[in-house]
Order: sequence, then C-alpha cells, then structure tokens
Amino acid sequence: MKEKEFYELLGFVKISIYRTLTLKSIANTLKMPSEIAKENKVRTSQISGALHDLKNKNIVMCVNENTKKGRLYKCTDLGLEILKNLE
Repeated sequence: MKEKEFYELLGFVKISIYRTLTLKSIANTLKMPSEIAKENKVRTSQISGALHDLKNKNIVMCVNENTKKGRLYKCTDLGLEILKNLE
C-alpha cells in the first residue's frame, strides 16, 4: 500500500469517534459489537455502523460471517498498523 493511501485510511478512522473507539477496543482481541458498545458506553447501532465502515475498508474482519448473533470481529494487519498510528 502506498503511503498516501495509508494516510487516507488513517484519516478515515480518525474523523469518526466511533470508528476510532471501535478499532481501539478490538485491538488484538476478538470482540462482539455489543461488547465494544458496552465498553465504550455507546449504542450498539453506532458500533455496528463503524464496524460496517471499517470492514468495507479491510481494517477489520468478521471471523464468523455466517452467524446471525454473536459475530466476532478482529483487526486485519492493516487495522493493526492503523491502530499503531492512533496511539
């Protein structure tokens, strides 16, 4: 990935408090949207929207996509790299 593309993605995450909170909350773990929401004291719908955005940019991934309830998300390598630049 080119440096410019990386910084565009970093800005994409930083511009939204919910995307930032979601990424920081997941970090090196597997988490469900409800866990992220509870940890950050925000609505699950806000986290779900952030996860959707992050997933579309390949920053996070769902490890059990076919599950209706209890979906688990983790950071991709790109997500972990962006996370390093958020701290």
